Amino acid sequence: MRFALLGDHPDGLDMARALVESGRHDVIAYCGPSSALETLSRWGMKPEPVVDIEEVLADPVIEGVIVAGGMAARAGQWRRALQSERHVLCVHPAGNTADLAYEADMLRGDVRCVLLPLLPEALHPGIRRLAQVANSPAPPTGITAHLDGITTMPLQALPVQSSKRLQMLEIERWSSEEVLLQTEQVGKHASLPGWDTLRRLGGEVQELFALASTHELGPETPLLLSGQFVRGGLFHATLLPGQSENRLRLTMITATGRAELLFPQGWPGPAQLSYRDAEGETHTESWPAEDPWPSVVACFEAELGGRGRDEPVLLSWKDAVRALELDDAVRRSVHRRRASTLDYQEATEEASFKGTMTLVGCGLIWLSLLLLIFSMWVPWLAWLILPAFSVFLAMQFLRGFVEKREEPAKRG
Repeated sequence: MRFALLGDHPDGLDMARALVESGRHDVIAYCGPSSALETLSRWGMKPEPVVDIEEVLADPVIEGVIVAGGMAARAGQWRRALQSERHVLCVHPAGNTADLAYEADMLRGDVRCVLLPLLPEALHPGIRRLAQVANSPAPPTGITAHLDGITTMPLQALPVQSSKRLQMLEIERWSSEEVLLQTEQVGKHASLPGWDTLRRLGGEVQELFALASTHELGPETPLLLSGQFVRGGLFHATLLPGQSENRLRLTMITATGRAELLFPQGWPGPAQLSYRDAEGETHTESWPAEDPWPSVVACFEAELGGRGRDEPVLLSWKDAVRALELDDAVRRSVHRRRASTLDYQEATEEASFKGTMTLVGCGLIWLSLLLLIFSMWVPWLAWLILPAFSVFLAMQFLRGFVEKREEPAKRG
């Protein structure tokens, strides 16, 4: 498949390299600052420089787009790419608010193209193995252990989320730089990393409390998070910028014991997992530092080829939507100094239809009351109540034309 790269965000450049190195894709056009062309050239890529995005999307040869522009331009890039019926791989976050992610999801449903965020952290084999350890105390199937302690596993054999036995999840994230994903827009638009990993291990978040030293998040602001998962279990996370080293530690406490995954040099460096099984025996597994982006390529190709119903969803646009919703909950909690409850909404045509019908129904009730009152002076107004409700009931049959679309992409 032939791609166009829009922008010079580092994640977009890495994704372009992973696509080309797979041998199944190519990046033939680039629209963005010329400084990135030298980096692409060092990696053996020679995309054609294009000034205007409309010129890129007008080329029928280009089937996919890597959206990697700045925050000010990113939403416009994926919007035009989806409207042009191109597959989209978008740098996270896709926008400043969850509303933009909802819009992208509905556009994806209309054009039926693949839309994925560039969120590779939860695809790391160590994190997937940690979820698998929590899910089953017995050695899981589909795992090959080598004598040197390095463990590999097939992508399709891994569960998406852990079981209900999770009691506590602790995350400690150190960074020698900033922790925020978009330091150019701090404060009310702060975006945090690691939501995909948190949800992979514990499921959806029901409630969270965020505590910072200020009422708005900044690049150098330490952050303390705590909360509860929908399926039970608690979590506690600390995000510390400006440290002397990078470090990531994930600890899960379940009914069968404690499991800890440590990245001593930060993600995606070398990782070591230690846990105790149901029989009380201690196990240790390790992974070397590896490139995380080929896993995103595999997820994209799985979506492109049409994922089966029994195949787990390892990466989807829902991850981007949930991350932005959780970012918004963190900002509210930091500003108000109290816990935020998550109320997840479906960004689908069916959900929009239900909301519209609810508003219309409430409006008809108030209209009926007004008609009854005014019918005391104008009697014939009361006869309008029955036709109004008849029309409303007839509109309910329109729900049959609103479908839940979970179909494979039509292009490719």
